[in-house]
Amino acid sequence: MSRNLIDLMVEEHKYIKRMLAVTRKYCYKVMKNEPVRYEDFYKIIDFVRNYADKHHHGKEEKLLFESMMKELGRPAEMLVRHGMLVEHDLGRLHMQELETALKKVLEGDDEARLDVIANAISYTHLLHRHIDKEDGVVYTFARRNLVTETLDRLDAEGEILEQEAEAQQVQQKYIQLVSELEAGLT
Repeated sequence: MSRNLIDLMVEEHKYIKRMLAVTRKYCYKVMKNEPVRYEDFYKIIDFVRNYADKHHHGKEEKLLFESMMKELGRPAEMLVRHGMLVEHDLGRLHMQELETALKKVLEGDDEARLDVIANAISYTHLLHRHIDKEDGVVYTFARRNLVTETLDRLDAEGEILEQEAEAQQVQQKYIQLVSELEAGLT
């Protein structure tokens, strides 16, 4: 029996929110000029790119959003194309700019710490609002309006993606990474 795709994505949001909290704490250390392992920001970027974006957003974009636009028409297309996908792209931009700023900091550019904080915090704000919209609006809209057959197909297709991810230990690796970074902050 396959897992419910939407429930699974809501569960993944919990791990993403935990990493957002870690990111904020790292930024606070930077702001206070406390010792910080800037290399850990690369771990955060890895999590964002491979867990939040590739693993989680990949399922949204390839499965749920495509089905919503195809089956539900203009309202879904407006919500997805002009809302969710724009925010996914903005998050990717913040990670790209964060990576650039990190390189500058590690090369000795102290002022680039501002760009580390600005991009990391902007990402956390964006994702908190984005997750709230998905959990409260997008997923609810999909559950209420997609036909049962579509939801069942999405669950089955999502299960295939999850099995592939489990074979690569994606969930295990990134949940462990969040826990390690949280522990390093205490």
